[in-house]
Amino acid sequence: MWRWLVLWVACAAIIAGCERSPSLDSGVALDSVLGGAADSGFTRADAPRRFEFPDDHNVHPEFRNEWWYITGNLRSEDGRPFGYQITFFRAGLSAEPTVSASPWSTNAFWMAHFAITDVDSGDHRHVSRFARDGALAGQSQQPFSVWLDDWRLTGMGDGNGAEFPWQLDARAEGFEISLMLSPVKPMVLNGDAGLSHKGGDLGNASYYYSATRLESTGRLAVGKESLAVTGLSWLDREWSTSALAAGTVGWDWFSLQLDSGHDLMLYQLRQEDGSAHPASAGTLVAPNGTAIHLQQSDFTLEPVRTWSAPDGRRYPVRWRVAVPQLALDAVVDAQVDAQWMNTVVVYWEGTVSVRDAGGRELGLGYLEMTGY
Repeated sequence: MWRWLVLWVACAAIIAGCERSPSLDSGVALDSVLGGAADSGFTRADAPRRFEFPDDHNVHPEFRNEWWYITGNLRSEDGRPFGYQITFFRAGLSAEPTVSASPWSTNAFWMAHFAITDVDSGDHRHVSRFARDGALAGQSQQPFSVWLDDWRLTGMGDGNGAEFPWQLDARAEGFEISLMLSPVKPMVLNGDAGLSHKGGDLGNASYYYSATRLESTGRLAVGKESLAVTGLSWLDREWSTSALAAGTVGWDWFSLQLDSGHDLMLYQLRQEDGSAHPASAGTLVAPNGTAIHLQQSDFTLEPVRTWSAPDGRRYPVRWRVAVPQLALDAVVDAQVDAQWMNTVVVYWEGTVSVRDAGGRELGLGYLEMTGY
């Protein structure tokens, strides 16, 4: 969800020679990246705004950080389950436009993550890529496209803009994906009409919307196998400059697509003392697309079982999730424990199942955990 924030500092340090501070995940202090004073010249998310679609699918260069984040659960024709995620991150290095004629001169940096989980085999494959803004990575509006090397999101609508459906293509050594993504519900604004608070101070926020249910059809390859797949995906879009409050050490983020037709996004911001920040929140989306904002008091997230990563970090891979407003009291379980993203920023992200106390399946989703 916000993993780009730590990565931004790591990448900026490499490109601009910045000094790095004591580490959390990647050698960079999380609260120093997202909290405190905003970078000079960049705009902060400090008030509700009017969202325009499809225009807001495009980049917002006046903000420091932005991403296009897609996760999904797919099945082959014989019912074999897979999870996947791909995320394109853009990080502004300077609010000022570049003036050099050099094709390598840039005021922005791109990173992308791609992962596929083969649930039956327990195989989780992931990779990350980096590039300067320009020929090797970027975002265009006519036609709409977000790309890094040959990983690409492309708008396939009749207007040649950012209209859906979108075509997603990504390939790496030993795995690849090609999907057409079509929304079943309208875009959902999270938080206060799209202003998602991550702390108590003005500007500790992002602009945040989601497409919570995307019909997904195409092909997926793992090893030498190439399979036709169908399923549901989830798109998250956020941009900000300085989001998290000081003292926030990590987060747990859930996107759940329930068989009832409801979609549920929940996140808790973990503090140094282990408590959840009051800005923790969520969104409940009804089958007809109506969205309800959830405050911290509207849900509970209770870790039940942990998994130990090779570096010794322990991640909760089974949770009890309760949302009284939805009459939901569920167990959210990793479909594969070892969905560990050992990239520049180390975090856990993977496909999860949702079941009631009796074990009846209620749906599927994705879980991201960082700061452990």
